[in-house]
Amino acid sequence: MTVVVVGDALIDELRDDSGVREFVGGAALNVAVGLARLGVPAMLIAMLGDDEPATRIRRYLADFGVGLIATPSLLGTARAVSERTGGGEPTYVFNEAAQKRRIRFADREREAIADADLVVVSCVAFDDAEQTTELAEAIAAAAARAESEGRAAASLAVDPNPRSGMMHDPAEFVRGFERLAAGAALVKVGEDDAALLYDDRLDALRARLIDLGAQAVLATEGSGGATLEAGGVIVTRPISNLPGRIVDTMGAGDAAFAATVAALVEATPTDADGWAAVLQSAMDTAAATCRFEGALLRTPGALSGTDLDRIGT
Repeated sequence: MTVVVVGDALIDELRDDSGVREFVGGAALNVAVGLARLGVPAMLIAMLGDDEPATRIRRYLADFGVGLIATPSLLGTARAVSERTGGGEPTYVFNEAAQKRRIRFADREREAIADADLVVVSCVAFDDAEQTTELAEAIAAAAARAESEGRAAASLAVDPNPRSGMMHDPAEFVRGFERLAAGAALVKVGEDDAALLYDDRLDALRARLIDLGAQAVLATEGSGGATLEAGGVIVTRPISNLPGRIVDTMGAGDAAFAATVAALVEATPTDADGWAAVLQSAMDTAAATCRFEGALLRTPGALSGTDLDRIGT
């Protein structure tokens, strides 16, 4: 199966009491690499500058066997700075490239989407109405082509991943997000998304997305675990209790999303037991990822034979 992931690629700069460290990241990149680590080949469509950080990102993707179609950025490569000093809540600052992120959907991008069996969208600037329209049109054109060729249209999975430091028009962001979420095979949202975009509870947002036509909704609640609703089935799981300490929660949501997408690539569940197994796998993957610094997806098997006191150092 061919999976195309559309969204962001950037450098995560972490600053805390131990110093400054940089990681290749971005929600969409994390998902694409996560899928590759789970055995699902993936192609990433994202924006990159012509600079040293972009070279690092390209090498990182190549190391994990993820293909790349890059939109050139005149503002350089996006960067997210996370301040985690003094034991307080992290604060995030995004550079100009991140704030003005833009993906172009020209022939090569449209061809990749048309050839895909599954399109995953994460952290796109949904408040850019023109960009959202171009993406929606590319997906619609791909569906029309699939119908003309007598094959099934690509499924769609969406994670809005709104960031207050990058979002300019929340109301337009909601409109753009819901335009794609309606009818999607999978939508992932978190409690922060519900508060930021809707000023509402996560369960209310989950119900809203189901009413819009989303076939499955993965709703993550941080330490509260997660709920997956699909086809009238609702299953809930707490966070998984794995060996070792929690080092970094930055990649937990992307890991859970990637694990759920990977499960749907294999087969869409038809009953509660099937969906429960998918959710448990997602929670196990998220928990394992949190045992390491950075957002690279890990599975529980990565903990085997590891000095747990040194994980993430």
